[in-house]
Amino acid sequence: MSSGYCVRKLSEVQGVECLCGTSVRLFTGNDNPGANIHVVHIQDSEKHYHNECTEFYYIIEGHGTLEVGDGTVKLEPGTCIMIEPGTPHRGWGDFRALIVGVPPLREDDQVVV
Repeated sequence: MSSGYCVRKLSEVQGVECLCGTSVRLFTGNDNPGANIHVVHIQDSEKHYHNECTEFYYIIEGHGTLEVGDGTVKLEPGTCIMIEPGTPHRGWGDFRALIVGVPPLREDDQVVV
């Protein structure tokens, strides 16, 4: 970080496999204690929940479905969903989502259902 800010470019960050698909982790809890920002390509994720992290999904491109709690949400670009801690969720289809986690997601805060 330099002078109170940090710049990351999506094209310069290596993606990693995760429960949801492939995640490009632009900012994590190692960068700041407030939030994480990931861009995730989701096709068929594992159903899971987080004990502490609230997640905000903003659909950037593609289409799919998000199973969240006991309902489903059809996804298209421009859709935004807030998922509270303890709420099981999984997505399928073929879409990319900007995901903001507050507080930042920790690997030990993911519980597979």
